[in-house]
Amino acid sequence: MIRSELVQHLAEANPSLSLREVEAIVSTFFDEIVRRLAENGRVELRGFGAFSTRARDARTGRNPRTGEVVEVTAKRVPYFKPGKEMRVRLNV
Repeated sequence: MIRSELVQHLAEANPSLSLREVEAIVSTFFDEIVRRLAENGRVELRGFGAFSTRARDARTGRNPRTGEVVEVTAKRVPYFKPGKEMRVRLNV
């Protein structure tokens, strides 16, 4: 599902809200998750899972097109761990 499909489903499920209001709610929701992760925080949605970040060390990589050696800097990357309820529902 992509963001526009989520907005459409929520708008259909909540006819009292305008499409613009639903878009604002979805944007605020995702913006808050991103803001918290940018602060090296963690976001837990019970029954769904937890978003966090993990550190990746600097390393030597290769450009897959040319094979040229490239230095990749250290960085933080998003990580998602599904919750127990999600795992159970997926593996029924």
